[in-house]
Amino acid sequence: MIGRYAPSDVAALFSDERRFDTMVEVELLATDALAELGVVPRADALALRARRPVVDAQFVAAVSEREEVTHHDTAAFVDVLQGRVGEPENAWIHYGLTSSDVVDTAQCVTLRAAMDIVVAEVTALRDALSARAIEEVDTPVAGRTHGVYAEPTTFGAKFALFALQVERDRERCVDARRAIAVGKLSGAVGTYSNIDPFVESYVCERLGLEATPANQVVARDRHAQVLYACAAVGTSVEQFALEVRHLARSEVGEVEEPFAPGQKGSSAMPHKRNPVVAERLCGLARVLRGYLVAGLEDVALWHERDISHSSVERVVLPDALTLTVYVLRQATALAAGLVVKRERALENLSEGTLGLVFSQSVLLALVESGVERDAAYRTVQAAARQAHDEGRNFRDVVVASEEVSLSPDALARAFDLERLLAHRRRFIDALTWTS
Repeated sequence: MIGRYAPSDVAALFSDERRFDTMVEVELLATDALAELGVVPRADALALRARRPVVDAQFVAAVSEREEVTHHDTAAFVDVLQGRVGEPENAWIHYGLTSSDVVDTAQCVTLRAAMDIVVAEVTALRDALSARAIEEVDTPVAGRTHGVYAEPTTFGAKFALFALQVERDRERCVDARRAIAVGKLSGAVGTYSNIDPFVESYVCERLGLEATPANQVVARDRHAQVLYACAAVGTSVEQFALEVRHLARSEVGEVEEPFAPGQKGSSAMPHKRNPVVAERLCGLARVLRGYLVAGLEDVALWHERDISHSSVERVVLPDALTLTVYVLRQATALAAGLVVKRERALENLSEGTLGLVFSQSVLLALVESGVERDAAYRTVQAAARQAHDEGRNFRDVVVASEEVSLSPDALARAFDLERLLAHRRRFIDALTWTS
């Protein structure tokens, strides 16, 4: 992932140093387990643990140099590790294991740690949206369907519905975190032919993983589930960001992205305050969905394993997890700092719509007065079209219409904004985690 979109804490999880250090720990835990079984002399296991090498840039460079000879990165890693811990105890390194035992188990440790960050960040976004929902529950705004004025809603309802969707994403992320927190040390094709199952249980328990049956590799539907969770998060963020972009348009002007001191909206036009964060989030959501396709294609491998997934995962797994955290943090800042233009929203609702958002209320009032529904619909439709074409207020047209006969009380009720929004707090009540 390019540095622009790579938070340092997540990027560090996927560094070569962190990867090899975790692999070292898997190897040493395996020798500890073998010592518990009496296969490895306990003194040898203790010596290996005492000589645990520091995994730094020099260690990484040594593995890379050795790989030029072995043309096998895990074999190169094992050679370097054996060289660093020294003879004769180093003969026990990688005893009875295959590459995927170490690589997959270490990778799952990393993915679990990354998903811990994702879960924390998706929770933060949910909470930011929830806070704005509570704050704006009484702020009326014109609802739109098909991009056209519909009926009134509130900004609180908008924020609450986004929060509810992100909560579902949080649940998906928790499930994906659970699915990927597994390990396997069962040897070639997974039959424990040269390694006791105790070793797998011992190592996984100490790494906080669940030992799982496998062939030579951990099943890749687990990794695809992680990528789906990331893609779902990106899509929910895109939905929120797209709403911001629409409402920020000049002719709407109901929200505005936070604008920092010294910020420039355009290199050419000083008046511009473009929704650049929202646009960026919409674009990055497309990238996250692309990673999911690659992850799904990695699930089907030949027989007990092939290596076609490996090169893909070296790109998509670090990038997807890193980018997901970036997107979540950007979205949280946007949600928390979004400027809601309450007066402009009310102006659009009352004047911009010409009062047409009350057309259903007038229709129902006529039905209640005894007018047949289709006839009432046609009458209100004609009045609405007249108001639209002549640029007149819908209520004035209704009052002047000879075909509409409503009492003053019925008319007042039909155009009562508070009545239409009387149940707005149901959206807030649905945010059960805030109570």
